[in-house]
Amino acid sequence: MTAITASMVAELRGKTDAPMMECKKALTEAAGDMSRAEEILRVKLGNKASKAAARITAEGVVTSCIEGNVGALLEVNCETDFVSKNDSFLALAGAAAQLIVKHNPADLAAMGALAYSQDGFGPTVEDVRKGLIGKIGENMSFRRFKRFATAPKLVSYLHGTRIGVMVEFSGEDAAAKDVAMHVAAMKPVSLTSNEVPTELIEKERAVAVGKAEADRLAAQEAGKPAQSAEIVAKRVEGAVQKYLKEVSLFNQPFVKNDKQTVEQMLKAAGTTVSGFTLYVVGEGIEKKVDDFAAEVAAQVAAAKAAQ
Repeated sequence: MTAITASMVAELRGKTDAPMMECKKALTEAAGDMSRAEEILRVKLGNKASKAAARITAEGVVTSCIEGNVGALLEVNCETDFVSKNDSFLALAGAAAQLIVKHNPADLAAMGALAYSQDGFGPTVEDVRKGLIGKIGENMSFRRFKRFATAPKLVSYLHGTRIGVMVEFSGEDAAAKDVAMHVAAMKPVSLTSNEVPTELIEKERAVAVGKAEADRLAAQEAGKPAQSAEIVAKRVEGAVQKYLKEVSLFNQPFVKNDKQTVEQMLKAAGTTVSGFTLYVVGEGIEKKVDDFAAEVAAQVAAAKAAQ
């Protein structure tokens, strides 16, 4: 049986805002699986446990570069927020984005092999990265990039250095820029409902089924009649359709005017968006959580062993 530690409970509470005991129960039921525990809490507590996506912990920057109708979006990671503001680190990130636009590297390894010198290090991007690690004293890495060269026009939006968006479009620049800002704020996963990944839909369907089952058991305990299978199926399908509208760009209410959808705003502006890419620093990366008490205990044990 997986041991549920206090740090695991604290991490789940930080992600969901659920009560400590509920977090412990969910982790126990999920045998320590953090993602499964989040899903259990969503079934039990609804939207109170839906904040996981907003709590990104890894550090670094997202940067972009556009030259004509060619562009690049790049994420570079480091260990601390302090280094993410370092001038040399930022210079490397910006230069790498420009090199991606100019040379079209096939992958991160190819990008690292491109010619570049900075701060006395070189002659490649990878050599500069390694040199800065030694100089600054902190690990840093290029995580991902995407190059754009097929759209009629491109626009990017950086929200600080932690969120970056690239939009592929034709039409009015101002409308496309508004869409980029909207994407940064609302974080859609696709252009349309039909393009939402199947695994996300099935996960949402499972949550809806779980909620319906929880309601059935609650009604049973209260001596109330349970809803028919047909009504439950309609509830589940309704929840899925609501989710699809919430996460597809064209169906979302426009952030600057929630009386119209993004699709309606674009139509009024005579603008067509053919694609977007959203990078959030550290998205999907689990940051190490230090256990101070365990660290002290380990140091004490090491000291005793050395005596």
